[in-house]
Amino acid sequence: MTILIRAAVAADEDRVVELSLRAWEPVFASMRAVVGPALFRQLFTEDWRRYQEKDVRRAFGTYQVWVAEADGGEVAGFTAVDLPEGEPHGEIFMIAVDPAHQGRGVGSRLTNHAVESMRTAGRQLAIVNTGGDPGHAPARATYEKAGFTSLPSEQYFLLLDPAK
Repeated sequence: MTILIRAAVAADEDRVVELSLRAWEPVFASMRAVVGPALFRQLFTEDWRRYQEKDVRRAFGTYQVWVAEADGGEVAGFTAVDLPEGEPHGEIFMIAVDPAHQGRGVGSRLTNHAVESMRTAGRQLAIVNTGGDPGHAPARATYEKAGFTSLPSEQYFLLLDPAK
């Protein structure tokens, strides 16, 4: 399989949304299992797909977006990179690989391309954030393979009872 990384165009947006929802379905299921249904609803609303679609569409309008195009022109994955003006860093805001193309190095290619785009833009530090739940394990492995160093941290949530 040949993969071409290219700048995304407007015609890619719907395909990227669709593949992202397929790619992140097990990730959101994992997060729901970890935090429980009540907290999950607070974090992502009842319909995580609508939440995530909105985030992907926002990325198209805000960040530099590249797609991984497989043989035949099929969009196999994408990444969105934030290069904040005047900052020494860039950040991989989002990355996803269609489940049909996972395990073939597409995520690594997109990660490396994102890092190179930051280097080309003169940035000295590349940042990526991901979850610590089981559903994010493949993402963590991809970032570690690319040379990223993890800074362990914890994020805590507490549902508040408005009656108290």
